[in-house]
Amino acid sequence: MNTEHNQPVNAVKRRGRPPAFNQDQALESAMQTFWTFGYEGTSMAALIEAMKMNKPSIYAAFGNKEALFNQVLDKYVSGPSAFVKEALAEPTAYLVVKKFLTQAVALLTQQDTPRGCMIVQGALSCGPEAAMMQKKLMAYRARLEEGLKQRFEIAKQQGDLPAASNIQALAKYVATLHQGISVQASSGASKEALLEMIEIALINWPMTVNHTKP
Repeated sequence: MNTEHNQPVNAVKRRGRPPAFNQDQALESAMQTFWTFGYEGTSMAALIEAMKMNKPSIYAAFGNKEALFNQVLDKYVSGPSAFVKEALAEPTAYLVVKKFLTQAVALLTQQDTPRGCMIVQGALSCGPEAAMMQKKLMAYRARLEEGLKQRFEIAKQQGDLPAASNIQALAKYVATLHQGISVQASSGASKEALLEMIEIALINWPMTVNHTKP
């Protein structure tokens, strides 16, 4: 006697599409992994484990490792690192630098994310196979410095910075402080120690007579 037709409907395995995955959550997991290990140090095995997806599914949804990392970069810039754009909109150069560096310290030393800046850390050490990604990360850092330079040029024209200010050097100075904060944070420096360093930088920030520090 054939008993298959007597089985309850819910006892029969039904084939169909797998449950839809949460693309943003998977990308968040990938970002945390790249942030922790860097581009070159992140293996597909680590991504598979973090994203809870197999390799074919990752490739189908995001492309190869390089394509996935590019999407992670966009997410990092528009998410955790969004304070950069907000800082550049501050009304004075002093407040730009204060918000930029203090927010950087807050992000790079918090407990629920990897320490250090994903862009800075990722560009520090890369082998030949990751050279293209290193150049891309260095380009991100260069754009940050250029953004600071343009903002300080406006400040100079508005009389917010002294007329003799070296705008390019100031931009590189602030960008270098940010990179140093990232390295120090990844090495375990405390939030308090890094904020004290920022205070010294702000005390020595160039100001005009008509624009005093708040």
